[in-house]
Amino acid sequence: MVTPVGRLPAMSLAVVGARFPNSDGSDRRREILLCVPGERVELRPEPHNKADARAVAVVSNRGVQIGYLTAERCGRISQLLEQCREVQAIFQQVSSSGAWIRVAFDGESPVLPATASEEDGCMDDGADTGFYPDEIWPDD
Repeated sequence: MVTPVGRLPAMSLAVVGARFPNSDGSDRRREILLCVPGERVELRPEPHNKADARAVAVVSNRGVQIGYLTAERCGRISQLLEQCREVQAIFQQVSSSGAWIRVAFDGESPVLPATASEEDGCMDDGADTGFYPDEIWPDD
């Protein structure tokens, strides 16, 4: 994938923490099951989060939190959001630990990547399905 100089490539990010309830009592797993691939999701930095000041919550199109970005990615995404880089995200698919979202930067619209064949079903988080076509970021 060739990306114009200075532009960040779109990438797929894991959403975790689906097994925990939201503070309002809503069920994250139930909300994930209501999400449709391609549906917009919102990324909300939580600088006052007691567990991690870099935490980024992922919220469905209906305003219900479905989880958080992983600790490995939330720092960089939180930094980009603080820098007012335009970040857009869409729901990609359900996973065993929560979900996957697709994120694009700098005014680009995220596009769902090609997935494994239909008979493969939902992606196993540890399986090598060729799902991760993303470039390695400079901070990795």
